[in-house]
Amino acid sequence: MGSLGDRIGRRRLLLVGATGFAAVSVVAAYSQSAEILIAARVGLGLFGATLMPATLSLLRNLFTDRSERRLAIAIWSASIGAGAAMGPVVGGFLLEHFWWGSVFLFAVPLLVPLLLLAPALVPESKDPHPARVDAVSIALSLLALTPIVYAIKDSANGGSWSGTAVPAVIGALAVWLFVRRQLRRPDPMFDVRLFTVPAFAGAVVVNLLSIFALVGFLYFVSQHLQLVVGLGPMQAGLRLVPGILAMIAAGLLAVLLARVLRPAVIISAGMTLAALGYGTIAVFAEPTAVWPFVIAFAVLGGGIGVAETISNDMILSTAPPEKAGAAAAISETAYEIGAVTGTSVLGAILLAKYRADVVTPDSAGLDTSAASETLGGARTVADRLPTARADGLLDSAANAFTGGVVLTSAVAACLMVVAGGAAWLIMRAIPAGQRDDAGEH
Repeated sequence: MGSLGDRIGRRRLLLVGATGFAAVSVVAAYSQSAEILIAARVGLGLFGATLMPATLSLLRNLFTDRSERRLAIAIWSASIGAGAAMGPVVGGFLLEHFWWGSVFLFAVPLLVPLLLLAPALVPESKDPHPARVDAVSIALSLLALTPIVYAIKDSANGGSWSGTAVPAVIGALAVWLFVRRQLRRPDPMFDVRLFTVPAFAGAVVVNLLSIFALVGFLYFVSQHLQLVVGLGPMQAGLRLVPGILAMIAAGLLAVLLARVLRPAVIISAGMTLAALGYGTIAVFAEPTAVWPFVIAFAVLGGGIGVAETISNDMILSTAPPEKAGAAAAISETAYEIGAVTGTSVLGAILLAKYRADVVTPDSAGLDTSAASETLGGARTVADRLPTARADGLLDSAANAFTGGVVLTSAVAACLMVVAGGAAWLIMRAIPAGQRDDAGEH
């Protein structure tokens, strides 16, 4: 979608995407059949994919001063992170008090001011010499990402070897064909040679792993606070506010730090904070505990806020201004892959530990197998059991889930340490306060 914005205009792409997203949200909210709802969800994915590349690429051209752009990106990154953190909680609150379609309508009033004000306040920008539309490259990019994402999710859900390996091989082959085509074309849809630039390649990896850490944490913290501790959606959401504020503050602080410290130092520190956040859970998590999760999310949020701000700035600054949309699309793709892998990989570790440790009761006439699959399943089964057995099952499920959270957090903490070290090695030669953006030489 970013390359499309380079061609037709980034503001135009943003307005088209926002209009479509709002319209399809209404369709989804009032859909009367599963088929219409599925079609609407596809539409939401299509139009939603335009929003992040369009907004991020607009920042590249609106803010030509590197320091101002870093500040804008810090605010942009904070809003993305806050949305990711609050989305499930707000959705839970709406489901608790309104009908299911209300979760789709939440975005509509937020998009209306954008549609009214953007035409007057946001100047248009696009590539003055756009390349021809490369339908083959577009098809290859879809053929690469779709089966790879499917393979990741299937393996996390315990799918068969063939069900995982076949789409993974298809996706890998499509990646090879896509890269080969981009290298051979005089006007590629995306210049993959940018990945030979340490600043760009390292920033993309950091971007992916930052979202991996954030979404992976949110996957289990919301379940712990609501299903184990017993908090309501709004109560659970309030426990996440310190982490959201830390993410915002850290992103703004990164703008100041970037003037005097090398990107490698800042990003490595951010990933180290993320590791400490996960480490806090690994050491102090208990079934009834809330404070370790509050503190951990604040520490992790601070690390992610720093890393996301600097990595997104480096991605945009490495690419020429006229290719800002394509660069932003890479950032958005890294975000989506990080979100999918964060949920799938860390979720798979958690569920494997849970299923190994939970003890389900023998109860004549009742199918209790669901209790051994998920924490939500255990609560459903407990509702149909006598009080004594129900309490025993819930205690076992809570302890098993907490054990899974501890193991998952330990693995994630180690991964963040490795990521911080890798960022240092890849980016250590980039000086502090670097201002020689691509296209500004």
